[in-house]
Amino acid sequence: MAFSERIARLKSSLIREILAAAQRPEVMSFAGGLPAEPMLPKVDWAEMPASMGQYGMSEGEPALREAIAAEARALGVPCDASQVLIVSGSQQTLDLAAKLFIDPGTEVLLEAPTYLAALQAFQLFGADCISVPQEADGPELAVLRQRLEQHKPAFAYLIPTFQNPSATRYSEAKREAVAALLDEFGVTLIEDEPYRELVFDAGSATPIVSRLRKASWIYTGTVSKTLLPGLRVGYLIATKDLYPHLLRLKQSADLHTNRIGQWQALQWLGSEQYRGHLAELRDFYRIRRDAMQGALLEHFGDLAEWEVPQGGLFFWLTLKQPLDTRTLLDAALAQNVAFMPGEPFFIDPDANPGHLRLNFSHVAPERLGEGLRRLAAVIRGAQGA
Repeated sequence: MAFSERIARLKSSLIREILAAAQRPEVMSFAGGLPAEPMLPKVDWAEMPASMGQYGMSEGEPALREAIAAEARALGVPCDASQVLIVSGSQQTLDLAAKLFIDPGTEVLLEAPTYLAALQAFQLFGADCISVPQEADGPELAVLRQRLEQHKPAFAYLIPTFQNPSATRYSEAKREAVAALLDEFGVTLIEDEPYRELVFDAGSATPIVSRLRKASWIYTGTVSKTLLPGLRVGYLIATKDLYPHLLRLKQSADLHTNRIGQWQALQWLGSEQYRGHLAELRDFYRIRRDAMQGALLEHFGDLAEWEVPQGGLFFWLTLKQPLDTRTLLDAALAQNVAFMPGEPFFIDPDANPGHLRLNFSHVAPERLGEGLRRLAAVIRGAQGA
C-alpha cells in the first residue's frame, strides 16, 4: 500500500486499549478520564428546531459562539465571537493546530508529563518535541528559559489548570512568568483548559493568554467534562492572525461541528441551570477525591508520593521504588483493576519509569479501597520480584 510517510509514526492509544480491556462490569477502572455517569445531566430535545438537522456554518452556531466569548471575557480572555471556532471536541483543536504549524522536524514545546493524545497528535505530523519538567506550581522557569534560548519551537502547548495527567495548577506567579517568556521569545501559546470548571477550592487561575501582550495564542476548552462527552462539542478562541487559517483547516476536515450537540450545549452554557449543575458536580467530585485520598494513604503510603489534586479528575503518583508501570497492566487486569501507566505521558517513556495516573471520578467510593488494595498488591509483587 502507498500510505503517507506519517503512517509510520502512527501509534495506537494505550488508554483506549486499556479502556477496551476494562469494559467488563467487574473491572474497577481508574484508567480513563471518564465523567461519573450519575452526574451526566438529563437533556431535553423537545424544543430543538428542525433546522438544526441541516448543514451549518463552519465557524459554529452564532449564539453559541457569542456565549463562549462572553464566558471567556469574564475570565479575562480578550476576544469576541468572531474569534471563536466550534470544534468536534477540544481534541480537534490539537489536530488543527498540528496541521497549521507542524512539518517533519518542527519543534514544539510541551510539559513533562503532558497530555498523551496531544503528544500523539503532534508526533503524528513529525514534531520534534522538547519538554520542560513540572514543579508543584508549574514549569521550572529556568529550564523553560533555557529551552527557549536553545530552540525555536513553533508553539508551546500547556495545560495550566489541573493538568492532565499531573493535576498541577500553575500559580499566578508562574502564569505571569510563562507569559513574559513567551512574549520575550515570540512563541505562540496553545492553552488547553478542559478541567477549569472542576475546581475544589477557592484558588485563582487566570488564563495565561489573558497576560500575553505580543505572542499569538489559541485557547481551547470543551463541554465534555461538565456536560456530556458524547456531544463532542469543544471550542477554540484564537488571535486574529491565526483564526482564518484554523477556520479553513476546519472546513477541509469536517465542514462543521455537530449542530445538534451545539444546540444542546447552548441550552446550558451561561444559564442558572448550568451554574447549579457545576456546583453539584464539584461537590460530587470533591467527595470522590477525598475518598481516594483516604484509600491511597491506607494502601499506597509506603509505595508512592503524590499531591492532593485541587481540581480535575486525576491523582498522579510517583513510586518510591520506580519500575516500568506498563509491565503491571496484565497483572492488574487479572485482578480486575485498570489504571493508566505514567510512562506514555512523557516524550521519552523509557527514561521516565515509575508513575501512575489514577482517575477518581468513575469508581464508586465503596469500591475504591478494594481496587487500590489490589493494585498496591500487584505493585508490591512486581517490586519484590
